[in-house]
Amino acid sequence: MGGTVMPSAHFYVRNHFAVPNLDAATWRLRVGGLVRRPFALGLGDLVNLPSRVETVTLECAGNGRSFLTPAVGGEQWGLGAVSTAEWTGAPLAEILDRAGVAPGAREVVFKGADEEEGKRFERSLSIEDLRSADVMLAYGMNGELLSPRYGFPLRVIVPGWYGVASVKWLTEIDVIGHSFSGCFQTEKYVYEFERDGGVAREPVRHQRVRALITQPGPAQVVDAGAIAVRGFAWSGLAPIAMVEVSLNGQAWVKARLMGEASRHSWRRWELITRVDGPRRITVRARATDQSGRTQPEEQVWNRQGYGNNAIQEVAFIARRR
Repeated sequence: MGGTVMPSAHFYVRNHFAVPNLDAATWRLRVGGLVRRPFALGLGDLVNLPSRVETVTLECAGNGRSFLTPAVGGEQWGLGAVSTAEWTGAPLAEILDRAGVAPGAREVVFKGADEEEGKRFERSLSIEDLRSADVMLAYGMNGELLSPRYGFPLRVIVPGWYGVASVKWLTEIDVIGHSFSGCFQTEKYVYEFERDGGVAREPVRHQRVRALITQPGPAQVVDAGAIAVRGFAWSGLAPIAMVEVSLNGQAWVKARLMGEASRHSWRRWELITRVDGPRRITVRARATDQSGRTQPEEQVWNRQGYGNNAIQEVAFIARRR
């Protein structure tokens, strides 16, 4: 990667069901429930609405799950389940304003076309969350129409939230007056912690703050002397304020943040340092966001393995020139 945006061909993929086969010519987005004016839109109708372009980082809530001890079930992600793209679409607020949300509305349910054995992928956001989340209905990715594996013809983008909230292959928006309790809302994508002899449950929501080291890579051999340590950092609740790097357990040193601060996108960082060789070097990086949240030293274990943002450590080899 030479910049902020991940090329579409390398953007991570996570589906619970098979990719549905949708025809743009016949596909419709239906908006109903507790609204004054139910309606349906085709893809051409959406493209003709006022649009915006946002650079947004999406991360699977299971990113880093494979590092948890004891091991948990689920997709055994390393650290590759995070990517950033430039999304084009219509603000959800525009759609809801047209529909006219009725009194008594509490949540908005997003329903995808992907399903298996009668179980459909559905998620909701509360009306309160929608006011602050700046949700987009995206039909474009990195300057092109969405491809089928990323949600063609329309998907939800919820900046700052784990990727599960960004429902793909969207076909229906339903405004309801009660709390939604679908499988992917209240059974899965819930933190379950062991506390005081019992189990505490919390919903998976915003991305936790994290720094990712991309250079040097694990076990990479580099020439001793001046080396660059680089990576990306992001947080779902606030822009990144600081990234610190530690070599071989020494004191933390601030890295240089690159580019502009962004609420919704990861930020590149780098530290130029010197190492002697030949020897094995360990490097660690931790991020802190503008709300004061920082990464924990150790994993925060939970039964379904979500939100593991423990500080990453990479070991590489420095050799004499």
